[in-house]
Amino acid sequence: MSAVPLQAASNPDIEEGPGLRIMTSRRVAIILFNLGGPDKQEAVRPFLFNLFNDKAIIAAPQPIRFLIAQLISRTREKLAKANYALMGGGSPILPETLKQAEALETEITKRVSNVTFKCFPAMRYWKPFVKDAARSAEAWGATDVILLPLYPQFSSTTTASSLKAWGQVSRLPASTICCYPAGASFAQAHADAIIETWRNGGSPAQPRVLFSAHGLPQRVIDQGDPYQWQVEQGAAAVARLLPQDWQTEICYQSRVGPLKWIGPSTEEAIHAAAKDGVGVIVSPIAFVSEHVETLVELDIEYAQLARELSLPYYLRAPAPGAAPRFIDTLASLAERALAAPGKTQSESGARLCPAQWGLCPNRA
Repeated sequence: MSAVPLQAASNPDIEEGPGLRIMTSRRVAIILFNLGGPDKQEAVRPFLFNLFNDKAIIAAPQPIRFLIAQLISRTREKLAKANYALMGGGSPILPETLKQAEALETEITKRVSNVTFKCFPAMRYWKPFVKDAARSAEAWGATDVILLPLYPQFSSTTTASSLKAWGQVSRLPASTICCYPAGASFAQAHADAIIETWRNGGSPAQPRVLFSAHGLPQRVIDQGDPYQWQVEQGAAAVARLLPQDWQTEICYQSRVGPLKWIGPSTEEAIHAAAKDGVGVIVSPIAFVSEHVETLVELDIEYAQLARELSLPYYLRAPAPGAAPRFIDTLASLAERALAAPGKTQSESGARLCPAQWGLCPNRA
């Protein structure tokens, strides 16, 4: 047993010694990384600034990146505020993450004895920030941490950015899960949501399932980012669980700026469905909680486009949220990390990505 810094006044898991406070059991903090979102209208502009001032998002050196982030956050503030107003004024991503955290704590506690667990949301661009999660974990008396991104597919723009931020604020011993794009429980969680949406929509004939993921500039993929490849693996895993006569297609949403982005876009996929005279079920394959990209972009903007194009139907499957199969996924990943202290690993425990994806954290 080793001494750890503590701020709690009293704790049943601590024994007092001469000049030392000693942990009598392992206390593991599970750090749940996600993008974050503004919790009120006044937070929209600083949230946007934090997003675009991240070197993982805009690679320009400082102070150029600072100036670009200021410009984008000012010019996009009005539209972003209007979108968040449609959701009550702020993003639901933190409440959703807290529900996932509570469910994960319950599930992992059932599976593992003699270890105390607590989950801490760590948002990249708004409160609670990564540094806030680190301080809370240390104050709780964590002996070590499991770094568990709520980004199923690894990307240098998401998971890598969060892990770097964590490394700058914490020295707690850490085990890391880098990705879980195609695990059985995760794929089943999406498949369940798609089939339930289809049934609730009247079980229409021969749907086309659009796996809609957040887009990335093509140059990011060209640099060796495995995100697109992992999206494809996940979509294929879900498709295998759907009826064989259903059509499936991968598409990408949320494009911003003049750069070339990976495609086809979700808008293009909807136009193609209209041309073919088929209805669609949209599955947010890269999102695990509801936020502006799902509740506004998919549910309002693309739904309106589908009506204008007279699609036979437009249905949207929910994000996994705290669905039991998704929580099972997270608990299994936490168990794997628990057994491999200090390591970074994927859902399989080994490298998933082919060699050409050089930004894979398991490339060594």
